[in-house]
Amino acid sequence: MTHSIHDSTVGTFNRLLGALDRILTKAEVHAEARKFDPANLLQARLFPDMLPFTRQVQIACDMAKSGAARLAGMERQALRDAVVRYNTEGLAGLRNRPHPGPAPRLDERCRAALRQVVLDGPDVESTGLSAWTLPDLCREVERRWGVRYHPGHMSKLLRGLGLSRQKARPAHPKVDLEAQAAFAKRGSARRWKPSARRIRASA
Repeated sequence: MTHSIHDSTVGTFNRLLGALDRILTKAEVHAEARKFDPANLLQARLFPDMLPFTRQVQIACDMAKSGAARLAGMERQALRDAVVRYNTEGLAGLRNRPHPGPAPRLDERCRAALRQVVLDGPDVESTGLSAWTLPDLCREVERRWGVRYHPGHMSKLLRGLGLSRQKARPAHPKVDLEAQAAFAKRGSARRWKPSARRIRASA
């Protein structure tokens, strides 16, 4: 027959607390029979050098909780919280619960507006920017909504909005797109001719 460490510890704690419960019940019955307040026993001592009764009860309960917590690999307070949840909700109270985390500093409306700002790009005339950078967006958010972000946090916020960082080609703010299109359509006027070295080699 195997004997687990659970039986050696938690079983002992159960017997200890059961005996303590019976002692408290007898003390209450004794107080009612003698017609005195049971609270008078709380500070009672069998010998002058003993701790009061309430302190001894507390030590016994703490020893059982601490021992059970160490066996479960938990802190004593965490075990106590688990016991309270189990007593209130049953097994469902022992399931892991998601942590809500801090509330977002920008509400849903502001986040939607920020996403549109990024997609529209900066106004070249008013900002002098051809593309948004993370520090620029941090300044823009602070200007619009009074909320300060670190560039690293701004990157996480943009990813949460379904945006990814793109490296744009450098472009002058006052570039003439029509002239570029016309040049691309017309092509270069240069005509390629065979080099003198190739002509000598073929002769």
